[in-house]
Amino acid sequence: MNIVIETERLLLRTFTPEDAHLIYELNLDPDVTLYTGDPVRNETHAAEILEKVILPQYALYNHGRWAVHSKPGLEFIGWCGLKTRPERDYEIDLGYRFFKHSWGKGYATEAAFACLKYGFEKLGLQRIVGRAMPANIGSLRVLEKCGMHYIGEEMVDDHPAKTYEAINPLIH
Repeated sequence: MNIVIETERLLLRTFTPEDAHLIYELNLDPDVTLYTGDPVRNETHAAEILEKVILPQYALYNHGRWAVHSKPGLEFIGWCGLKTRPERDYEIDLGYRFFKHSWGKGYATEAAFACLKYGFEKLGLQRIVGRAMPANIGSLRVLEKCGMHYIGEEMVDDHPAKTYEAINPLIH
């Protein structure tokens, strides 16, 4: 297990090609994908997402979406991490997705805050954005709890999104 970030209650590790079933199972719940606009069709599709989207980020940018496991039992509860978006002028996007049984326990906020800290302190990133659809109150709350600041609403990937940003306090 290649652990990238450890918090009080969580371990964040790089995904492997063998993790397709985890991504597929996470996306089976329609409540989990209600506001994402990108449901996973089957385990083969999940493997393609790993191979073409998630794993290349590690090699290209030294960050990406990481598998999140809760301590002490190491149960996979979702993913969280940073993603470089070349199609959006190489902005760095904070994203997360968790199983419904993990909602309301502070895991998303804990993982997202740790990813912001990692991005700023370890990677020296200048700016990180986070987005959620306007109706996704839970995700918007996570972005706010992490100290990100609302900068506006826009269309992103054909969906309305509220955009938040965090600026590296070590640089500015």
